[in-house]
Amino acid sequence: MSTIFTKIIEGELPGRFVWKDDEVVVFLTIEPLAQGHVLVVPRAEIEHWVDMPLELSARVFEVAHTVGKAINTVWQPAKVGVEIVGLDVPHVHVHVFPAKSIQTFNFAHAEKNPDAVAMDESAQKIRDALRAAGHGEFVPES
Repeated sequence: MSTIFTKIIEGELPGRFVWKDDEVVVFLTIEPLAQGHVLVVPRAEIEHWVDMPLELSARVFEVAHTVGKAINTVWQPAKVGVEIVGLDVPHVHVHVFPAKSIQTFNFAHAEKNPDAVAMDESAQKIRDALRAAGHGEFVPES
């Protein structure tokens, strides 16, 4: 059975994509810890990050690093946070987000009903920053 992330990747469910390549996609989460919170997801359905082949793991983290730089450029946070939790969806995903403080890392404070316009704007800002950094070939239109 396909995970919700596979359904997003395949276009069965909507997603605000900021990156797409043959192995990895990045889209905004629907419950952000902060504006600009994205999920870096391998296309392959792998439940646990330690089960990813090393080459794929390296690619996931390379993309997380690249998108993290774009997030840093746009929001200039104290830090760009990275977390791997994986308890909610059985498909590897790396959270990357602008963090103001350690409290930003608390999923109990995730925004449950974020403003759609603000989410669209955040996605566009990340796409623009990625294009400006020379990664346009991986950046979808929307």
